[in-house]
Amino acid sequence: MAAPRGVSEGGSRGPGDSSPGPRPLPELIRLKRDGGRLSEGDILSFVRAVVDGSAQGPQVGAMLMAIRLRGMDMTETEVLTRALANSGQQLQWPEAWHQQLVDKHSTGGVGDKVSLVLAPALAACGCKVPMISGRGLGHTGGTLDKLESIPGFTVLQSPEQMQELLEHVGCCIVGQSQELVPADGLLYAARDVTATIDSLPLVTASILSKKVVERLSALVVDVKFGGAAFFPTQAQARELAEALVGVGAGLGLRVAAALTAMDNPLGRSVGNALEVEEALLAMDGAGPPDLRDLVLRLGGALLWLSGQAESQDAGAQRVAAALDDGSARARFERMLAAQGVDPGLARALCSGTPAQRRQLLPRARGQEELRAPVDGTVELVRALPLARVLHELGAGRSRAGESLRPGVGAELLVDVGQRVSRGEHRPRAPGVPRAPARADRPPARPQGRPGSACTWTRQRSATRSAAPCRGRSCSRTASPSPPPRPSRSWCCRRPHLRSNKARKPTASSACLWGGASRRRKYRSTHQKHRPAHARWPGRRRGVLAAAWGTRDRCGRPVGPGRRLR
Repeated sequence: MAAPRGVSEGGSRGPGDSSPGPRPLPELIRLKRDGGRLSEGDILSFVRAVVDGSAQGPQVGAMLMAIRLRGMDMTETEVLTRALANSGQQLQWPEAWHQQLVDKHSTGGVGDKVSLVLAPALAACGCKVPMISGRGLGHTGGTLDKLESIPGFTVLQSPEQMQELLEHVGCCIVGQSQELVPADGLLYAARDVTATIDSLPLVTASILSKKVVERLSALVVDVKFGGAAFFPTQAQARELAEALVGVGAGLGLRVAAALTAMDNPLGRSVGNALEVEEALLAMDGAGPPDLRDLVLRLGGALLWLSGQAESQDAGAQRVAAALDDGSARARFERMLAAQGVDPGLARALCSGTPAQRRQLLPRARGQEELRAPVDGTVELVRALPLARVLHELGAGRSRAGESLRPGVGAELLVDVGQRVSRGEHRPRAPGVPRAPARADRPPARPQGRPGSACTWTRQRSATRSAAPCRGRSCSRTASPSPPPRPSRSWCCRRPHLRSNKARKPTASSACLWGGASRRRKYRSTHQKHRPAHARWPGRRRGVLAAAWGTRDRCGRPVGPGRRLR
């Protein structure tokens, strides 16, 4: 059930700087832009204008940017949080549920699918998890976007439907609606396209407003820091954690914050549909160790804070048991069926093999395996560039309301510290079939000796096809090779030159040698202008060097050559 509340009713009066009446929105923007302090009436007036639509899009963006640049103190942040929470209905639960109501929130990361695993695991442990989540922000993925990659899943649920879900399933994952925290939903979408995602007071108010509506007994917030997080340093993440705990205490909410690094992607899959697959794998009792460890730590903390476990370690053991015995996966299946997914599809997803699950979820039309170009050891997997590439491919939004491509994603086949070989094929997750080769992709070019820098651009003659390239400096270009002539072969052998106006070799049709030990010292005045790719090695017999009149790729004369055969 839910009780209606208006924006004007929320919150206690602030300090004595409250204005007697609402001021125009441009004046409020100017006040915050110049570093002023907004009163409680000012904040309530702004939130009301956002909800009723009287605030124009540029005005909302200007206010968000002013808050981002000038910040808010603790009192302003608390008033904003309460105003957002009171913009819609307040959830009302049975009194017997009070100690069981828990939730988790993350500030956003790459490959973060913890909520998909943790909510049903906590429900299997006897908790009630009314999780109100958001969509993707910037380069980070959203829990709602991941779940909507499952055909039929509905994130919009009324308060009455949420209570029914908690009674029969124990958990639900829903989004903001016109009934639940509508002001935060509007500001959330605006922050995504106005570069104000990392504003500390806006993040604090957005997170806690949804949790205040849920009337929880305990909340744990996973605050990310690092190269792919909204807060790159641990000091900034700690500041946000302290703000969440302080504002939450002022609102009567017990909050714990965990600081976790986000330099590498969490797990081995990034992308909406792929992350659903990996979450199901974790609910099978398997999955990546880093994902399972974070789920156990956050779940153990929630069970301990809500008084359902004697210690955090004891709570983590209960969550691990729910993952290993399949009870968490069973709760997830019931949640999918209750939120619009066909029961047969939900059953097939939760009971099928990884290969069968991939057939049931959206897939990208084109799949490509990227292999290591050289031998070496994996030192770091940068999450931010990977997330940005996937964002451009359709996994994220550039405009509010933009549709996504749920099949876009990336699967990491190596771990940090792992030794890789050049061109080595890495197997995918167990049971997942390898992507078929694309018919429109040209066949791979034959390569030279393993470890060399030579990549052929034309097929060698049959008499020399088995000979490795002995060059030290090889190059190629993407331009097509010229048609071959009967008397010429530009791979590892110079042509038989019949005049001093022979055709010059190009990088797209030749493997250029750089044997310094056998290179002749030219005394030509043009020697200092000759680029490295125009130098040819000498041999005691056969083709030795360029002849008079031959020019390099820049059009300059090469200089005198040695005797031609």
